[in-house]
Amino acid sequence: MTRLIAPLFLVVFALVPLWLNDPYLMNALIITGIFTICAMSLNLLLGYTGQLSLGHVAFFGIGAYVSALTALGFDVSLPFGLRITHEGGSPLLGFVLAILITGVTGYLIGRLSFRVRGAYFVIVTISFAEVVRLVALNWVELTQGPLALTSIPNMTLPLPGLGDLTLRTKMQNYYLVLGVAVLSYLVVARLVASRFGRAMRGLKENESLALSLGVNATRTLTIAATVSAAMAGAAGSLYAHYIRIIDPDVFLFSYTVTMVIMVVAGGKGSLAGPLVGGLIFGLLPVALRPVMAPEAQWIVYGGILIAILFVMPNGIVPALANLTARRRPASLTKTPETPAEAGAQS
Repeated sequence: MTRLIAPLFLVVFALVPLWLNDPYLMNALIITGIFTICAMSLNLLLGYTGQLSLGHVAFFGIGAYVSALTALGFDVSLPFGLRITHEGGSPLLGFVLAILITGVTGYLIGRLSFRVRGAYFVIVTISFAEVVRLVALNWVELTQGPLALTSIPNMTLPLPGLGDLTLRTKMQNYYLVLGVAVLSYLVVARLVASRFGRAMRGLKENESLALSLGVNATRTLTIAATVSAAMAGAAGSLYAHYIRIIDPDVFLFSYTVTMVIMVVAGGKGSLAGPLVGGLIFGLLPVALRPVMAPEAQWIVYGGILIAILFVMPNGIVPALANLTARRRPASLTKTPETPAEAGAQS
């Protein structure tokens, strides 16, 4: 049953713009979709390798700034009298560069930080995110610092024979985010189902045993970090070209907390978990905003999270999978107990 969650999500959300005419709700769905992509990327690390990254927002922010600066252009001075000038380019080029640069950054951070485990890795990721935030805040010549980068152009897609399509409307941006989310889901699903995915799960379940079987821990975790960072960078690029203004607040720690909540509540280590968690905790603030004060919203938000984890410690999707398995007829789940029984049944 849980295998049907992702296709069901795709069908339902592909039809949403056909009946939803509320711009506010469309905006909420677009932002939720962007952070769901981030949650899927974090799930690749937290869910399948067991490595908690509390600096994941750094890749999101780097992707946003790289894409925005590629589209807007920049003129910065460097040491030794060097100067780099860029006149501005295609937002699509910015999207590609955001993926590449965040992927390379994730690789470098992985090579350095996966030599340690546990709390040390968490500290490294938090420190990296804070360093990147301070760079964005203080390198005013490049990032405008607290003044923010403004008038970021909308995403533009080339249409062969028809020119370029600029995605200005919410419906166009909605389908762009949906398309990137589907592609991200397929990438994660393909990785998880491969030999590489088995190596990731082996390191999570029993690292010593995995190492004895020839799994290269540093290489496996670094590749996972690279893909995860690239996906977060793609989400950051989408965010920059949709919001059209970014500042150092894009590196807020609360964004990382939101990603972790989406993964853990939905079910870490499951493909559909970030989708379910992203939908619930992305739209929950929107549902609560009209009926209660901001302070009460966070209380209810936290209370719902605690209730979900208390009733379903492994998350919503694994709980649904276990419930479905328990309800199957015994004849479908019974396995032979002895070789003789197995031979008789064959």
